[in-house]
Amino acid sequence: MGNNIADLSTGPILSTIVYSIIGLVIYMIAFWLICKISPFSVRKEIEIDQNTSLGIIIGSVMIGLSIIIASSMH
Repeated sequence: MGNNIADLSTGPILSTIVYSIIGLVIYMIAFWLICKISPFSVRKEIEIDQNTSLGIIIGSVMIGLSIIIASSMH
């Protein structure tokens, strides 16, 4: 009846942690792939050349990827 921490089952907590780790790994792999596939240095273009449009495009791709990962895990 009470709201004790002991009343919580570990199943949902464990699955949340596992899915979060899987999602982050997929996210990092996708960003690494974007950096390897592009014919230029993404880091140089964004940091040194201040290419805002490239940052917006990569950010949009990452948001779209995050939505896909979240919906597939749901």
